[in-house]
This record gives sequence, C-alpha cells and structure tokens, in this order.
Amino acid sequence: MSIKKLLLRMGYHRCIPSSKLDEFFPMVYPVPFGNNFVRLGSEYDGGYVIPDDLEGIKACFSPGVGNTSDFEEDLARLGIPSFMADGSINELPNQNDKYHFTNKYLSDSNSETEIRLTDWINNHFKEEPGYFILQMDIEGAEFAVIYDAPVEVLIKFRIMAIEFHKMDMLFSKGGFDLIRFTFAKLLKCFSVVHIHPNNVCKPFTYGEFLIPPCMEFTFLRNDRINLDECKGNDFKISYPHKLDSPNKPERFDYPLPKCWYTPGD
Repeated sequence: MSIKKLLLRMGYHRCIPSSKLDEFFPMVYPVPFGNNFVRLGSEYDGGYVIPDDLEGIKACFSPGVGNTSDFEEDLARLGIPSFMADGSINELPNQNDKYHFTNKYLSDSNSETEIRLTDWINNHFKEEPGYFILQMDIEGAEFAVIYDAPVEVLIKFRIMAIEFHKMDMLFSKGGFDLIRFTFAKLLKCFSVVHIHPNNVCKPFTYGEFLIPPCMEFTFLRNDRINLDECKGNDFKISYPHKLDSPNKPERFDYPLPKCWYTPGD
C-alpha cells in the first residue's frame, strides 16, 4: 500500500488531541550519550553531527545528493567509501575514487528511475549488520523508504543521519500515525542521540508544542550504547549542541524546542 493511500485510510486531515503529542515526544528524546560526537560535511547545510564511532565502518549509503557531497568527502578522507543515489542529477557535484553513484531515487519500489533500499545495499554488499552509515535527505520520501525496509536491512547501519520533512504532519491523525510508526520502527533497534532543526522553515505552533517542519535526527544502534549507563549519566542534554550550525546562515537559527528533549536539562 502506498504512503498516500495509507495516510488517507488513517485520516490524514483529522486533527489529533495534544495528549497524543504528550505521548510521542518522550519516545524520541535523545539519550544522554555524552559529548562523543563529530561533525561531518559542510559547516552549514549538508553537515551532520554524528557519534564518533566510525572505526570498522565499511561504507556510507547516501541517498539525496543534490549539489553537495561534503559529508561523503569527509568520509573519503577517513578511507570510507560512499554509495550515493539521486535521480535528480546526472552526475555527482565532484568526483572521488571513493564515490559510487546510482542515478535513481531511493523509494519503496524498483523501476527505471527508483530503487529500494534493500536492493541498493544488496547490489553492493552482503555483509553482517553493523558496517554502514545511512545519511538520507530525500525530501519526504524517507517515510516510504523506512516503511518499506525490513528491520534486518535497517540494522545493517550502525549510524543513521536522516533529515525528516513535513514533521508538521504530527498535527493530523494520519500524519501523526505515520510519523509515530516510522520512529517506533527505528527505535526498536536504534536510539536518538542528536536532533537539529533545519532553519529553512519557521517552527509551527500547536498548543504548547513547537514543531519544525524539517528536522535532522541522528540515530545510533542500541548495541553501540550502554542504555543503562546512559540512564544514570550525569551528562545534561542541551541544545544547540556545540557542533550545531544553521543550515541557512543568512536566516534566523531556530533552537530545538524544549518539547523535543528531556525537560529541565
């Protein structure tokens, strides 16, 4: 079933009670992982804050290239190759012998112009879980891709940096159910360790909540984290992180609203 049909069936246009958001936000609070992070990529848009846990990484899968490959360039300097996919460009913005390009959109189906995550990975690797990074910015198609991907494929990634679009869908029943399902699926095997709002759009207000329409989430697989140790960690989460930077330097930078991380920190 397509995401569009799924949204209609779930009641996309019906508003949700704010109590549903009270339940959702604690689910995605970043764990108190500490300051063990690095920033890869551009100082501005195209840069991501990720855990400094790159030893043993075999490759990065990076759908949604556009006009920059700074993130992949930093990985190449570390000897990590990147497999990049984008149907909107015919060639990469710059070349590197560590880059491998597929001129297709990442999607929930295979066609002349689209490829599923499962098949894209299997075209290049049949490795045990834990060797890869996913850096995904595909303009809203991320929900369909995650919905389609089996958990046994997702856990091949140690780190995920995903830009989620249309997060204001949380205001509607169908959108809320889709976003909640997406995060619940990821959080079976991963924890959120970092969140950064993209300042391309002003956050929407819904009651006491502020929801940036475009947000960058960093996930780390749970077997790389001592969750019990994190729960007792004295480290206090605060935003913006010292490695954060506005996506658009010419625009006002919106800090991450408090509802997205543990109150009182």
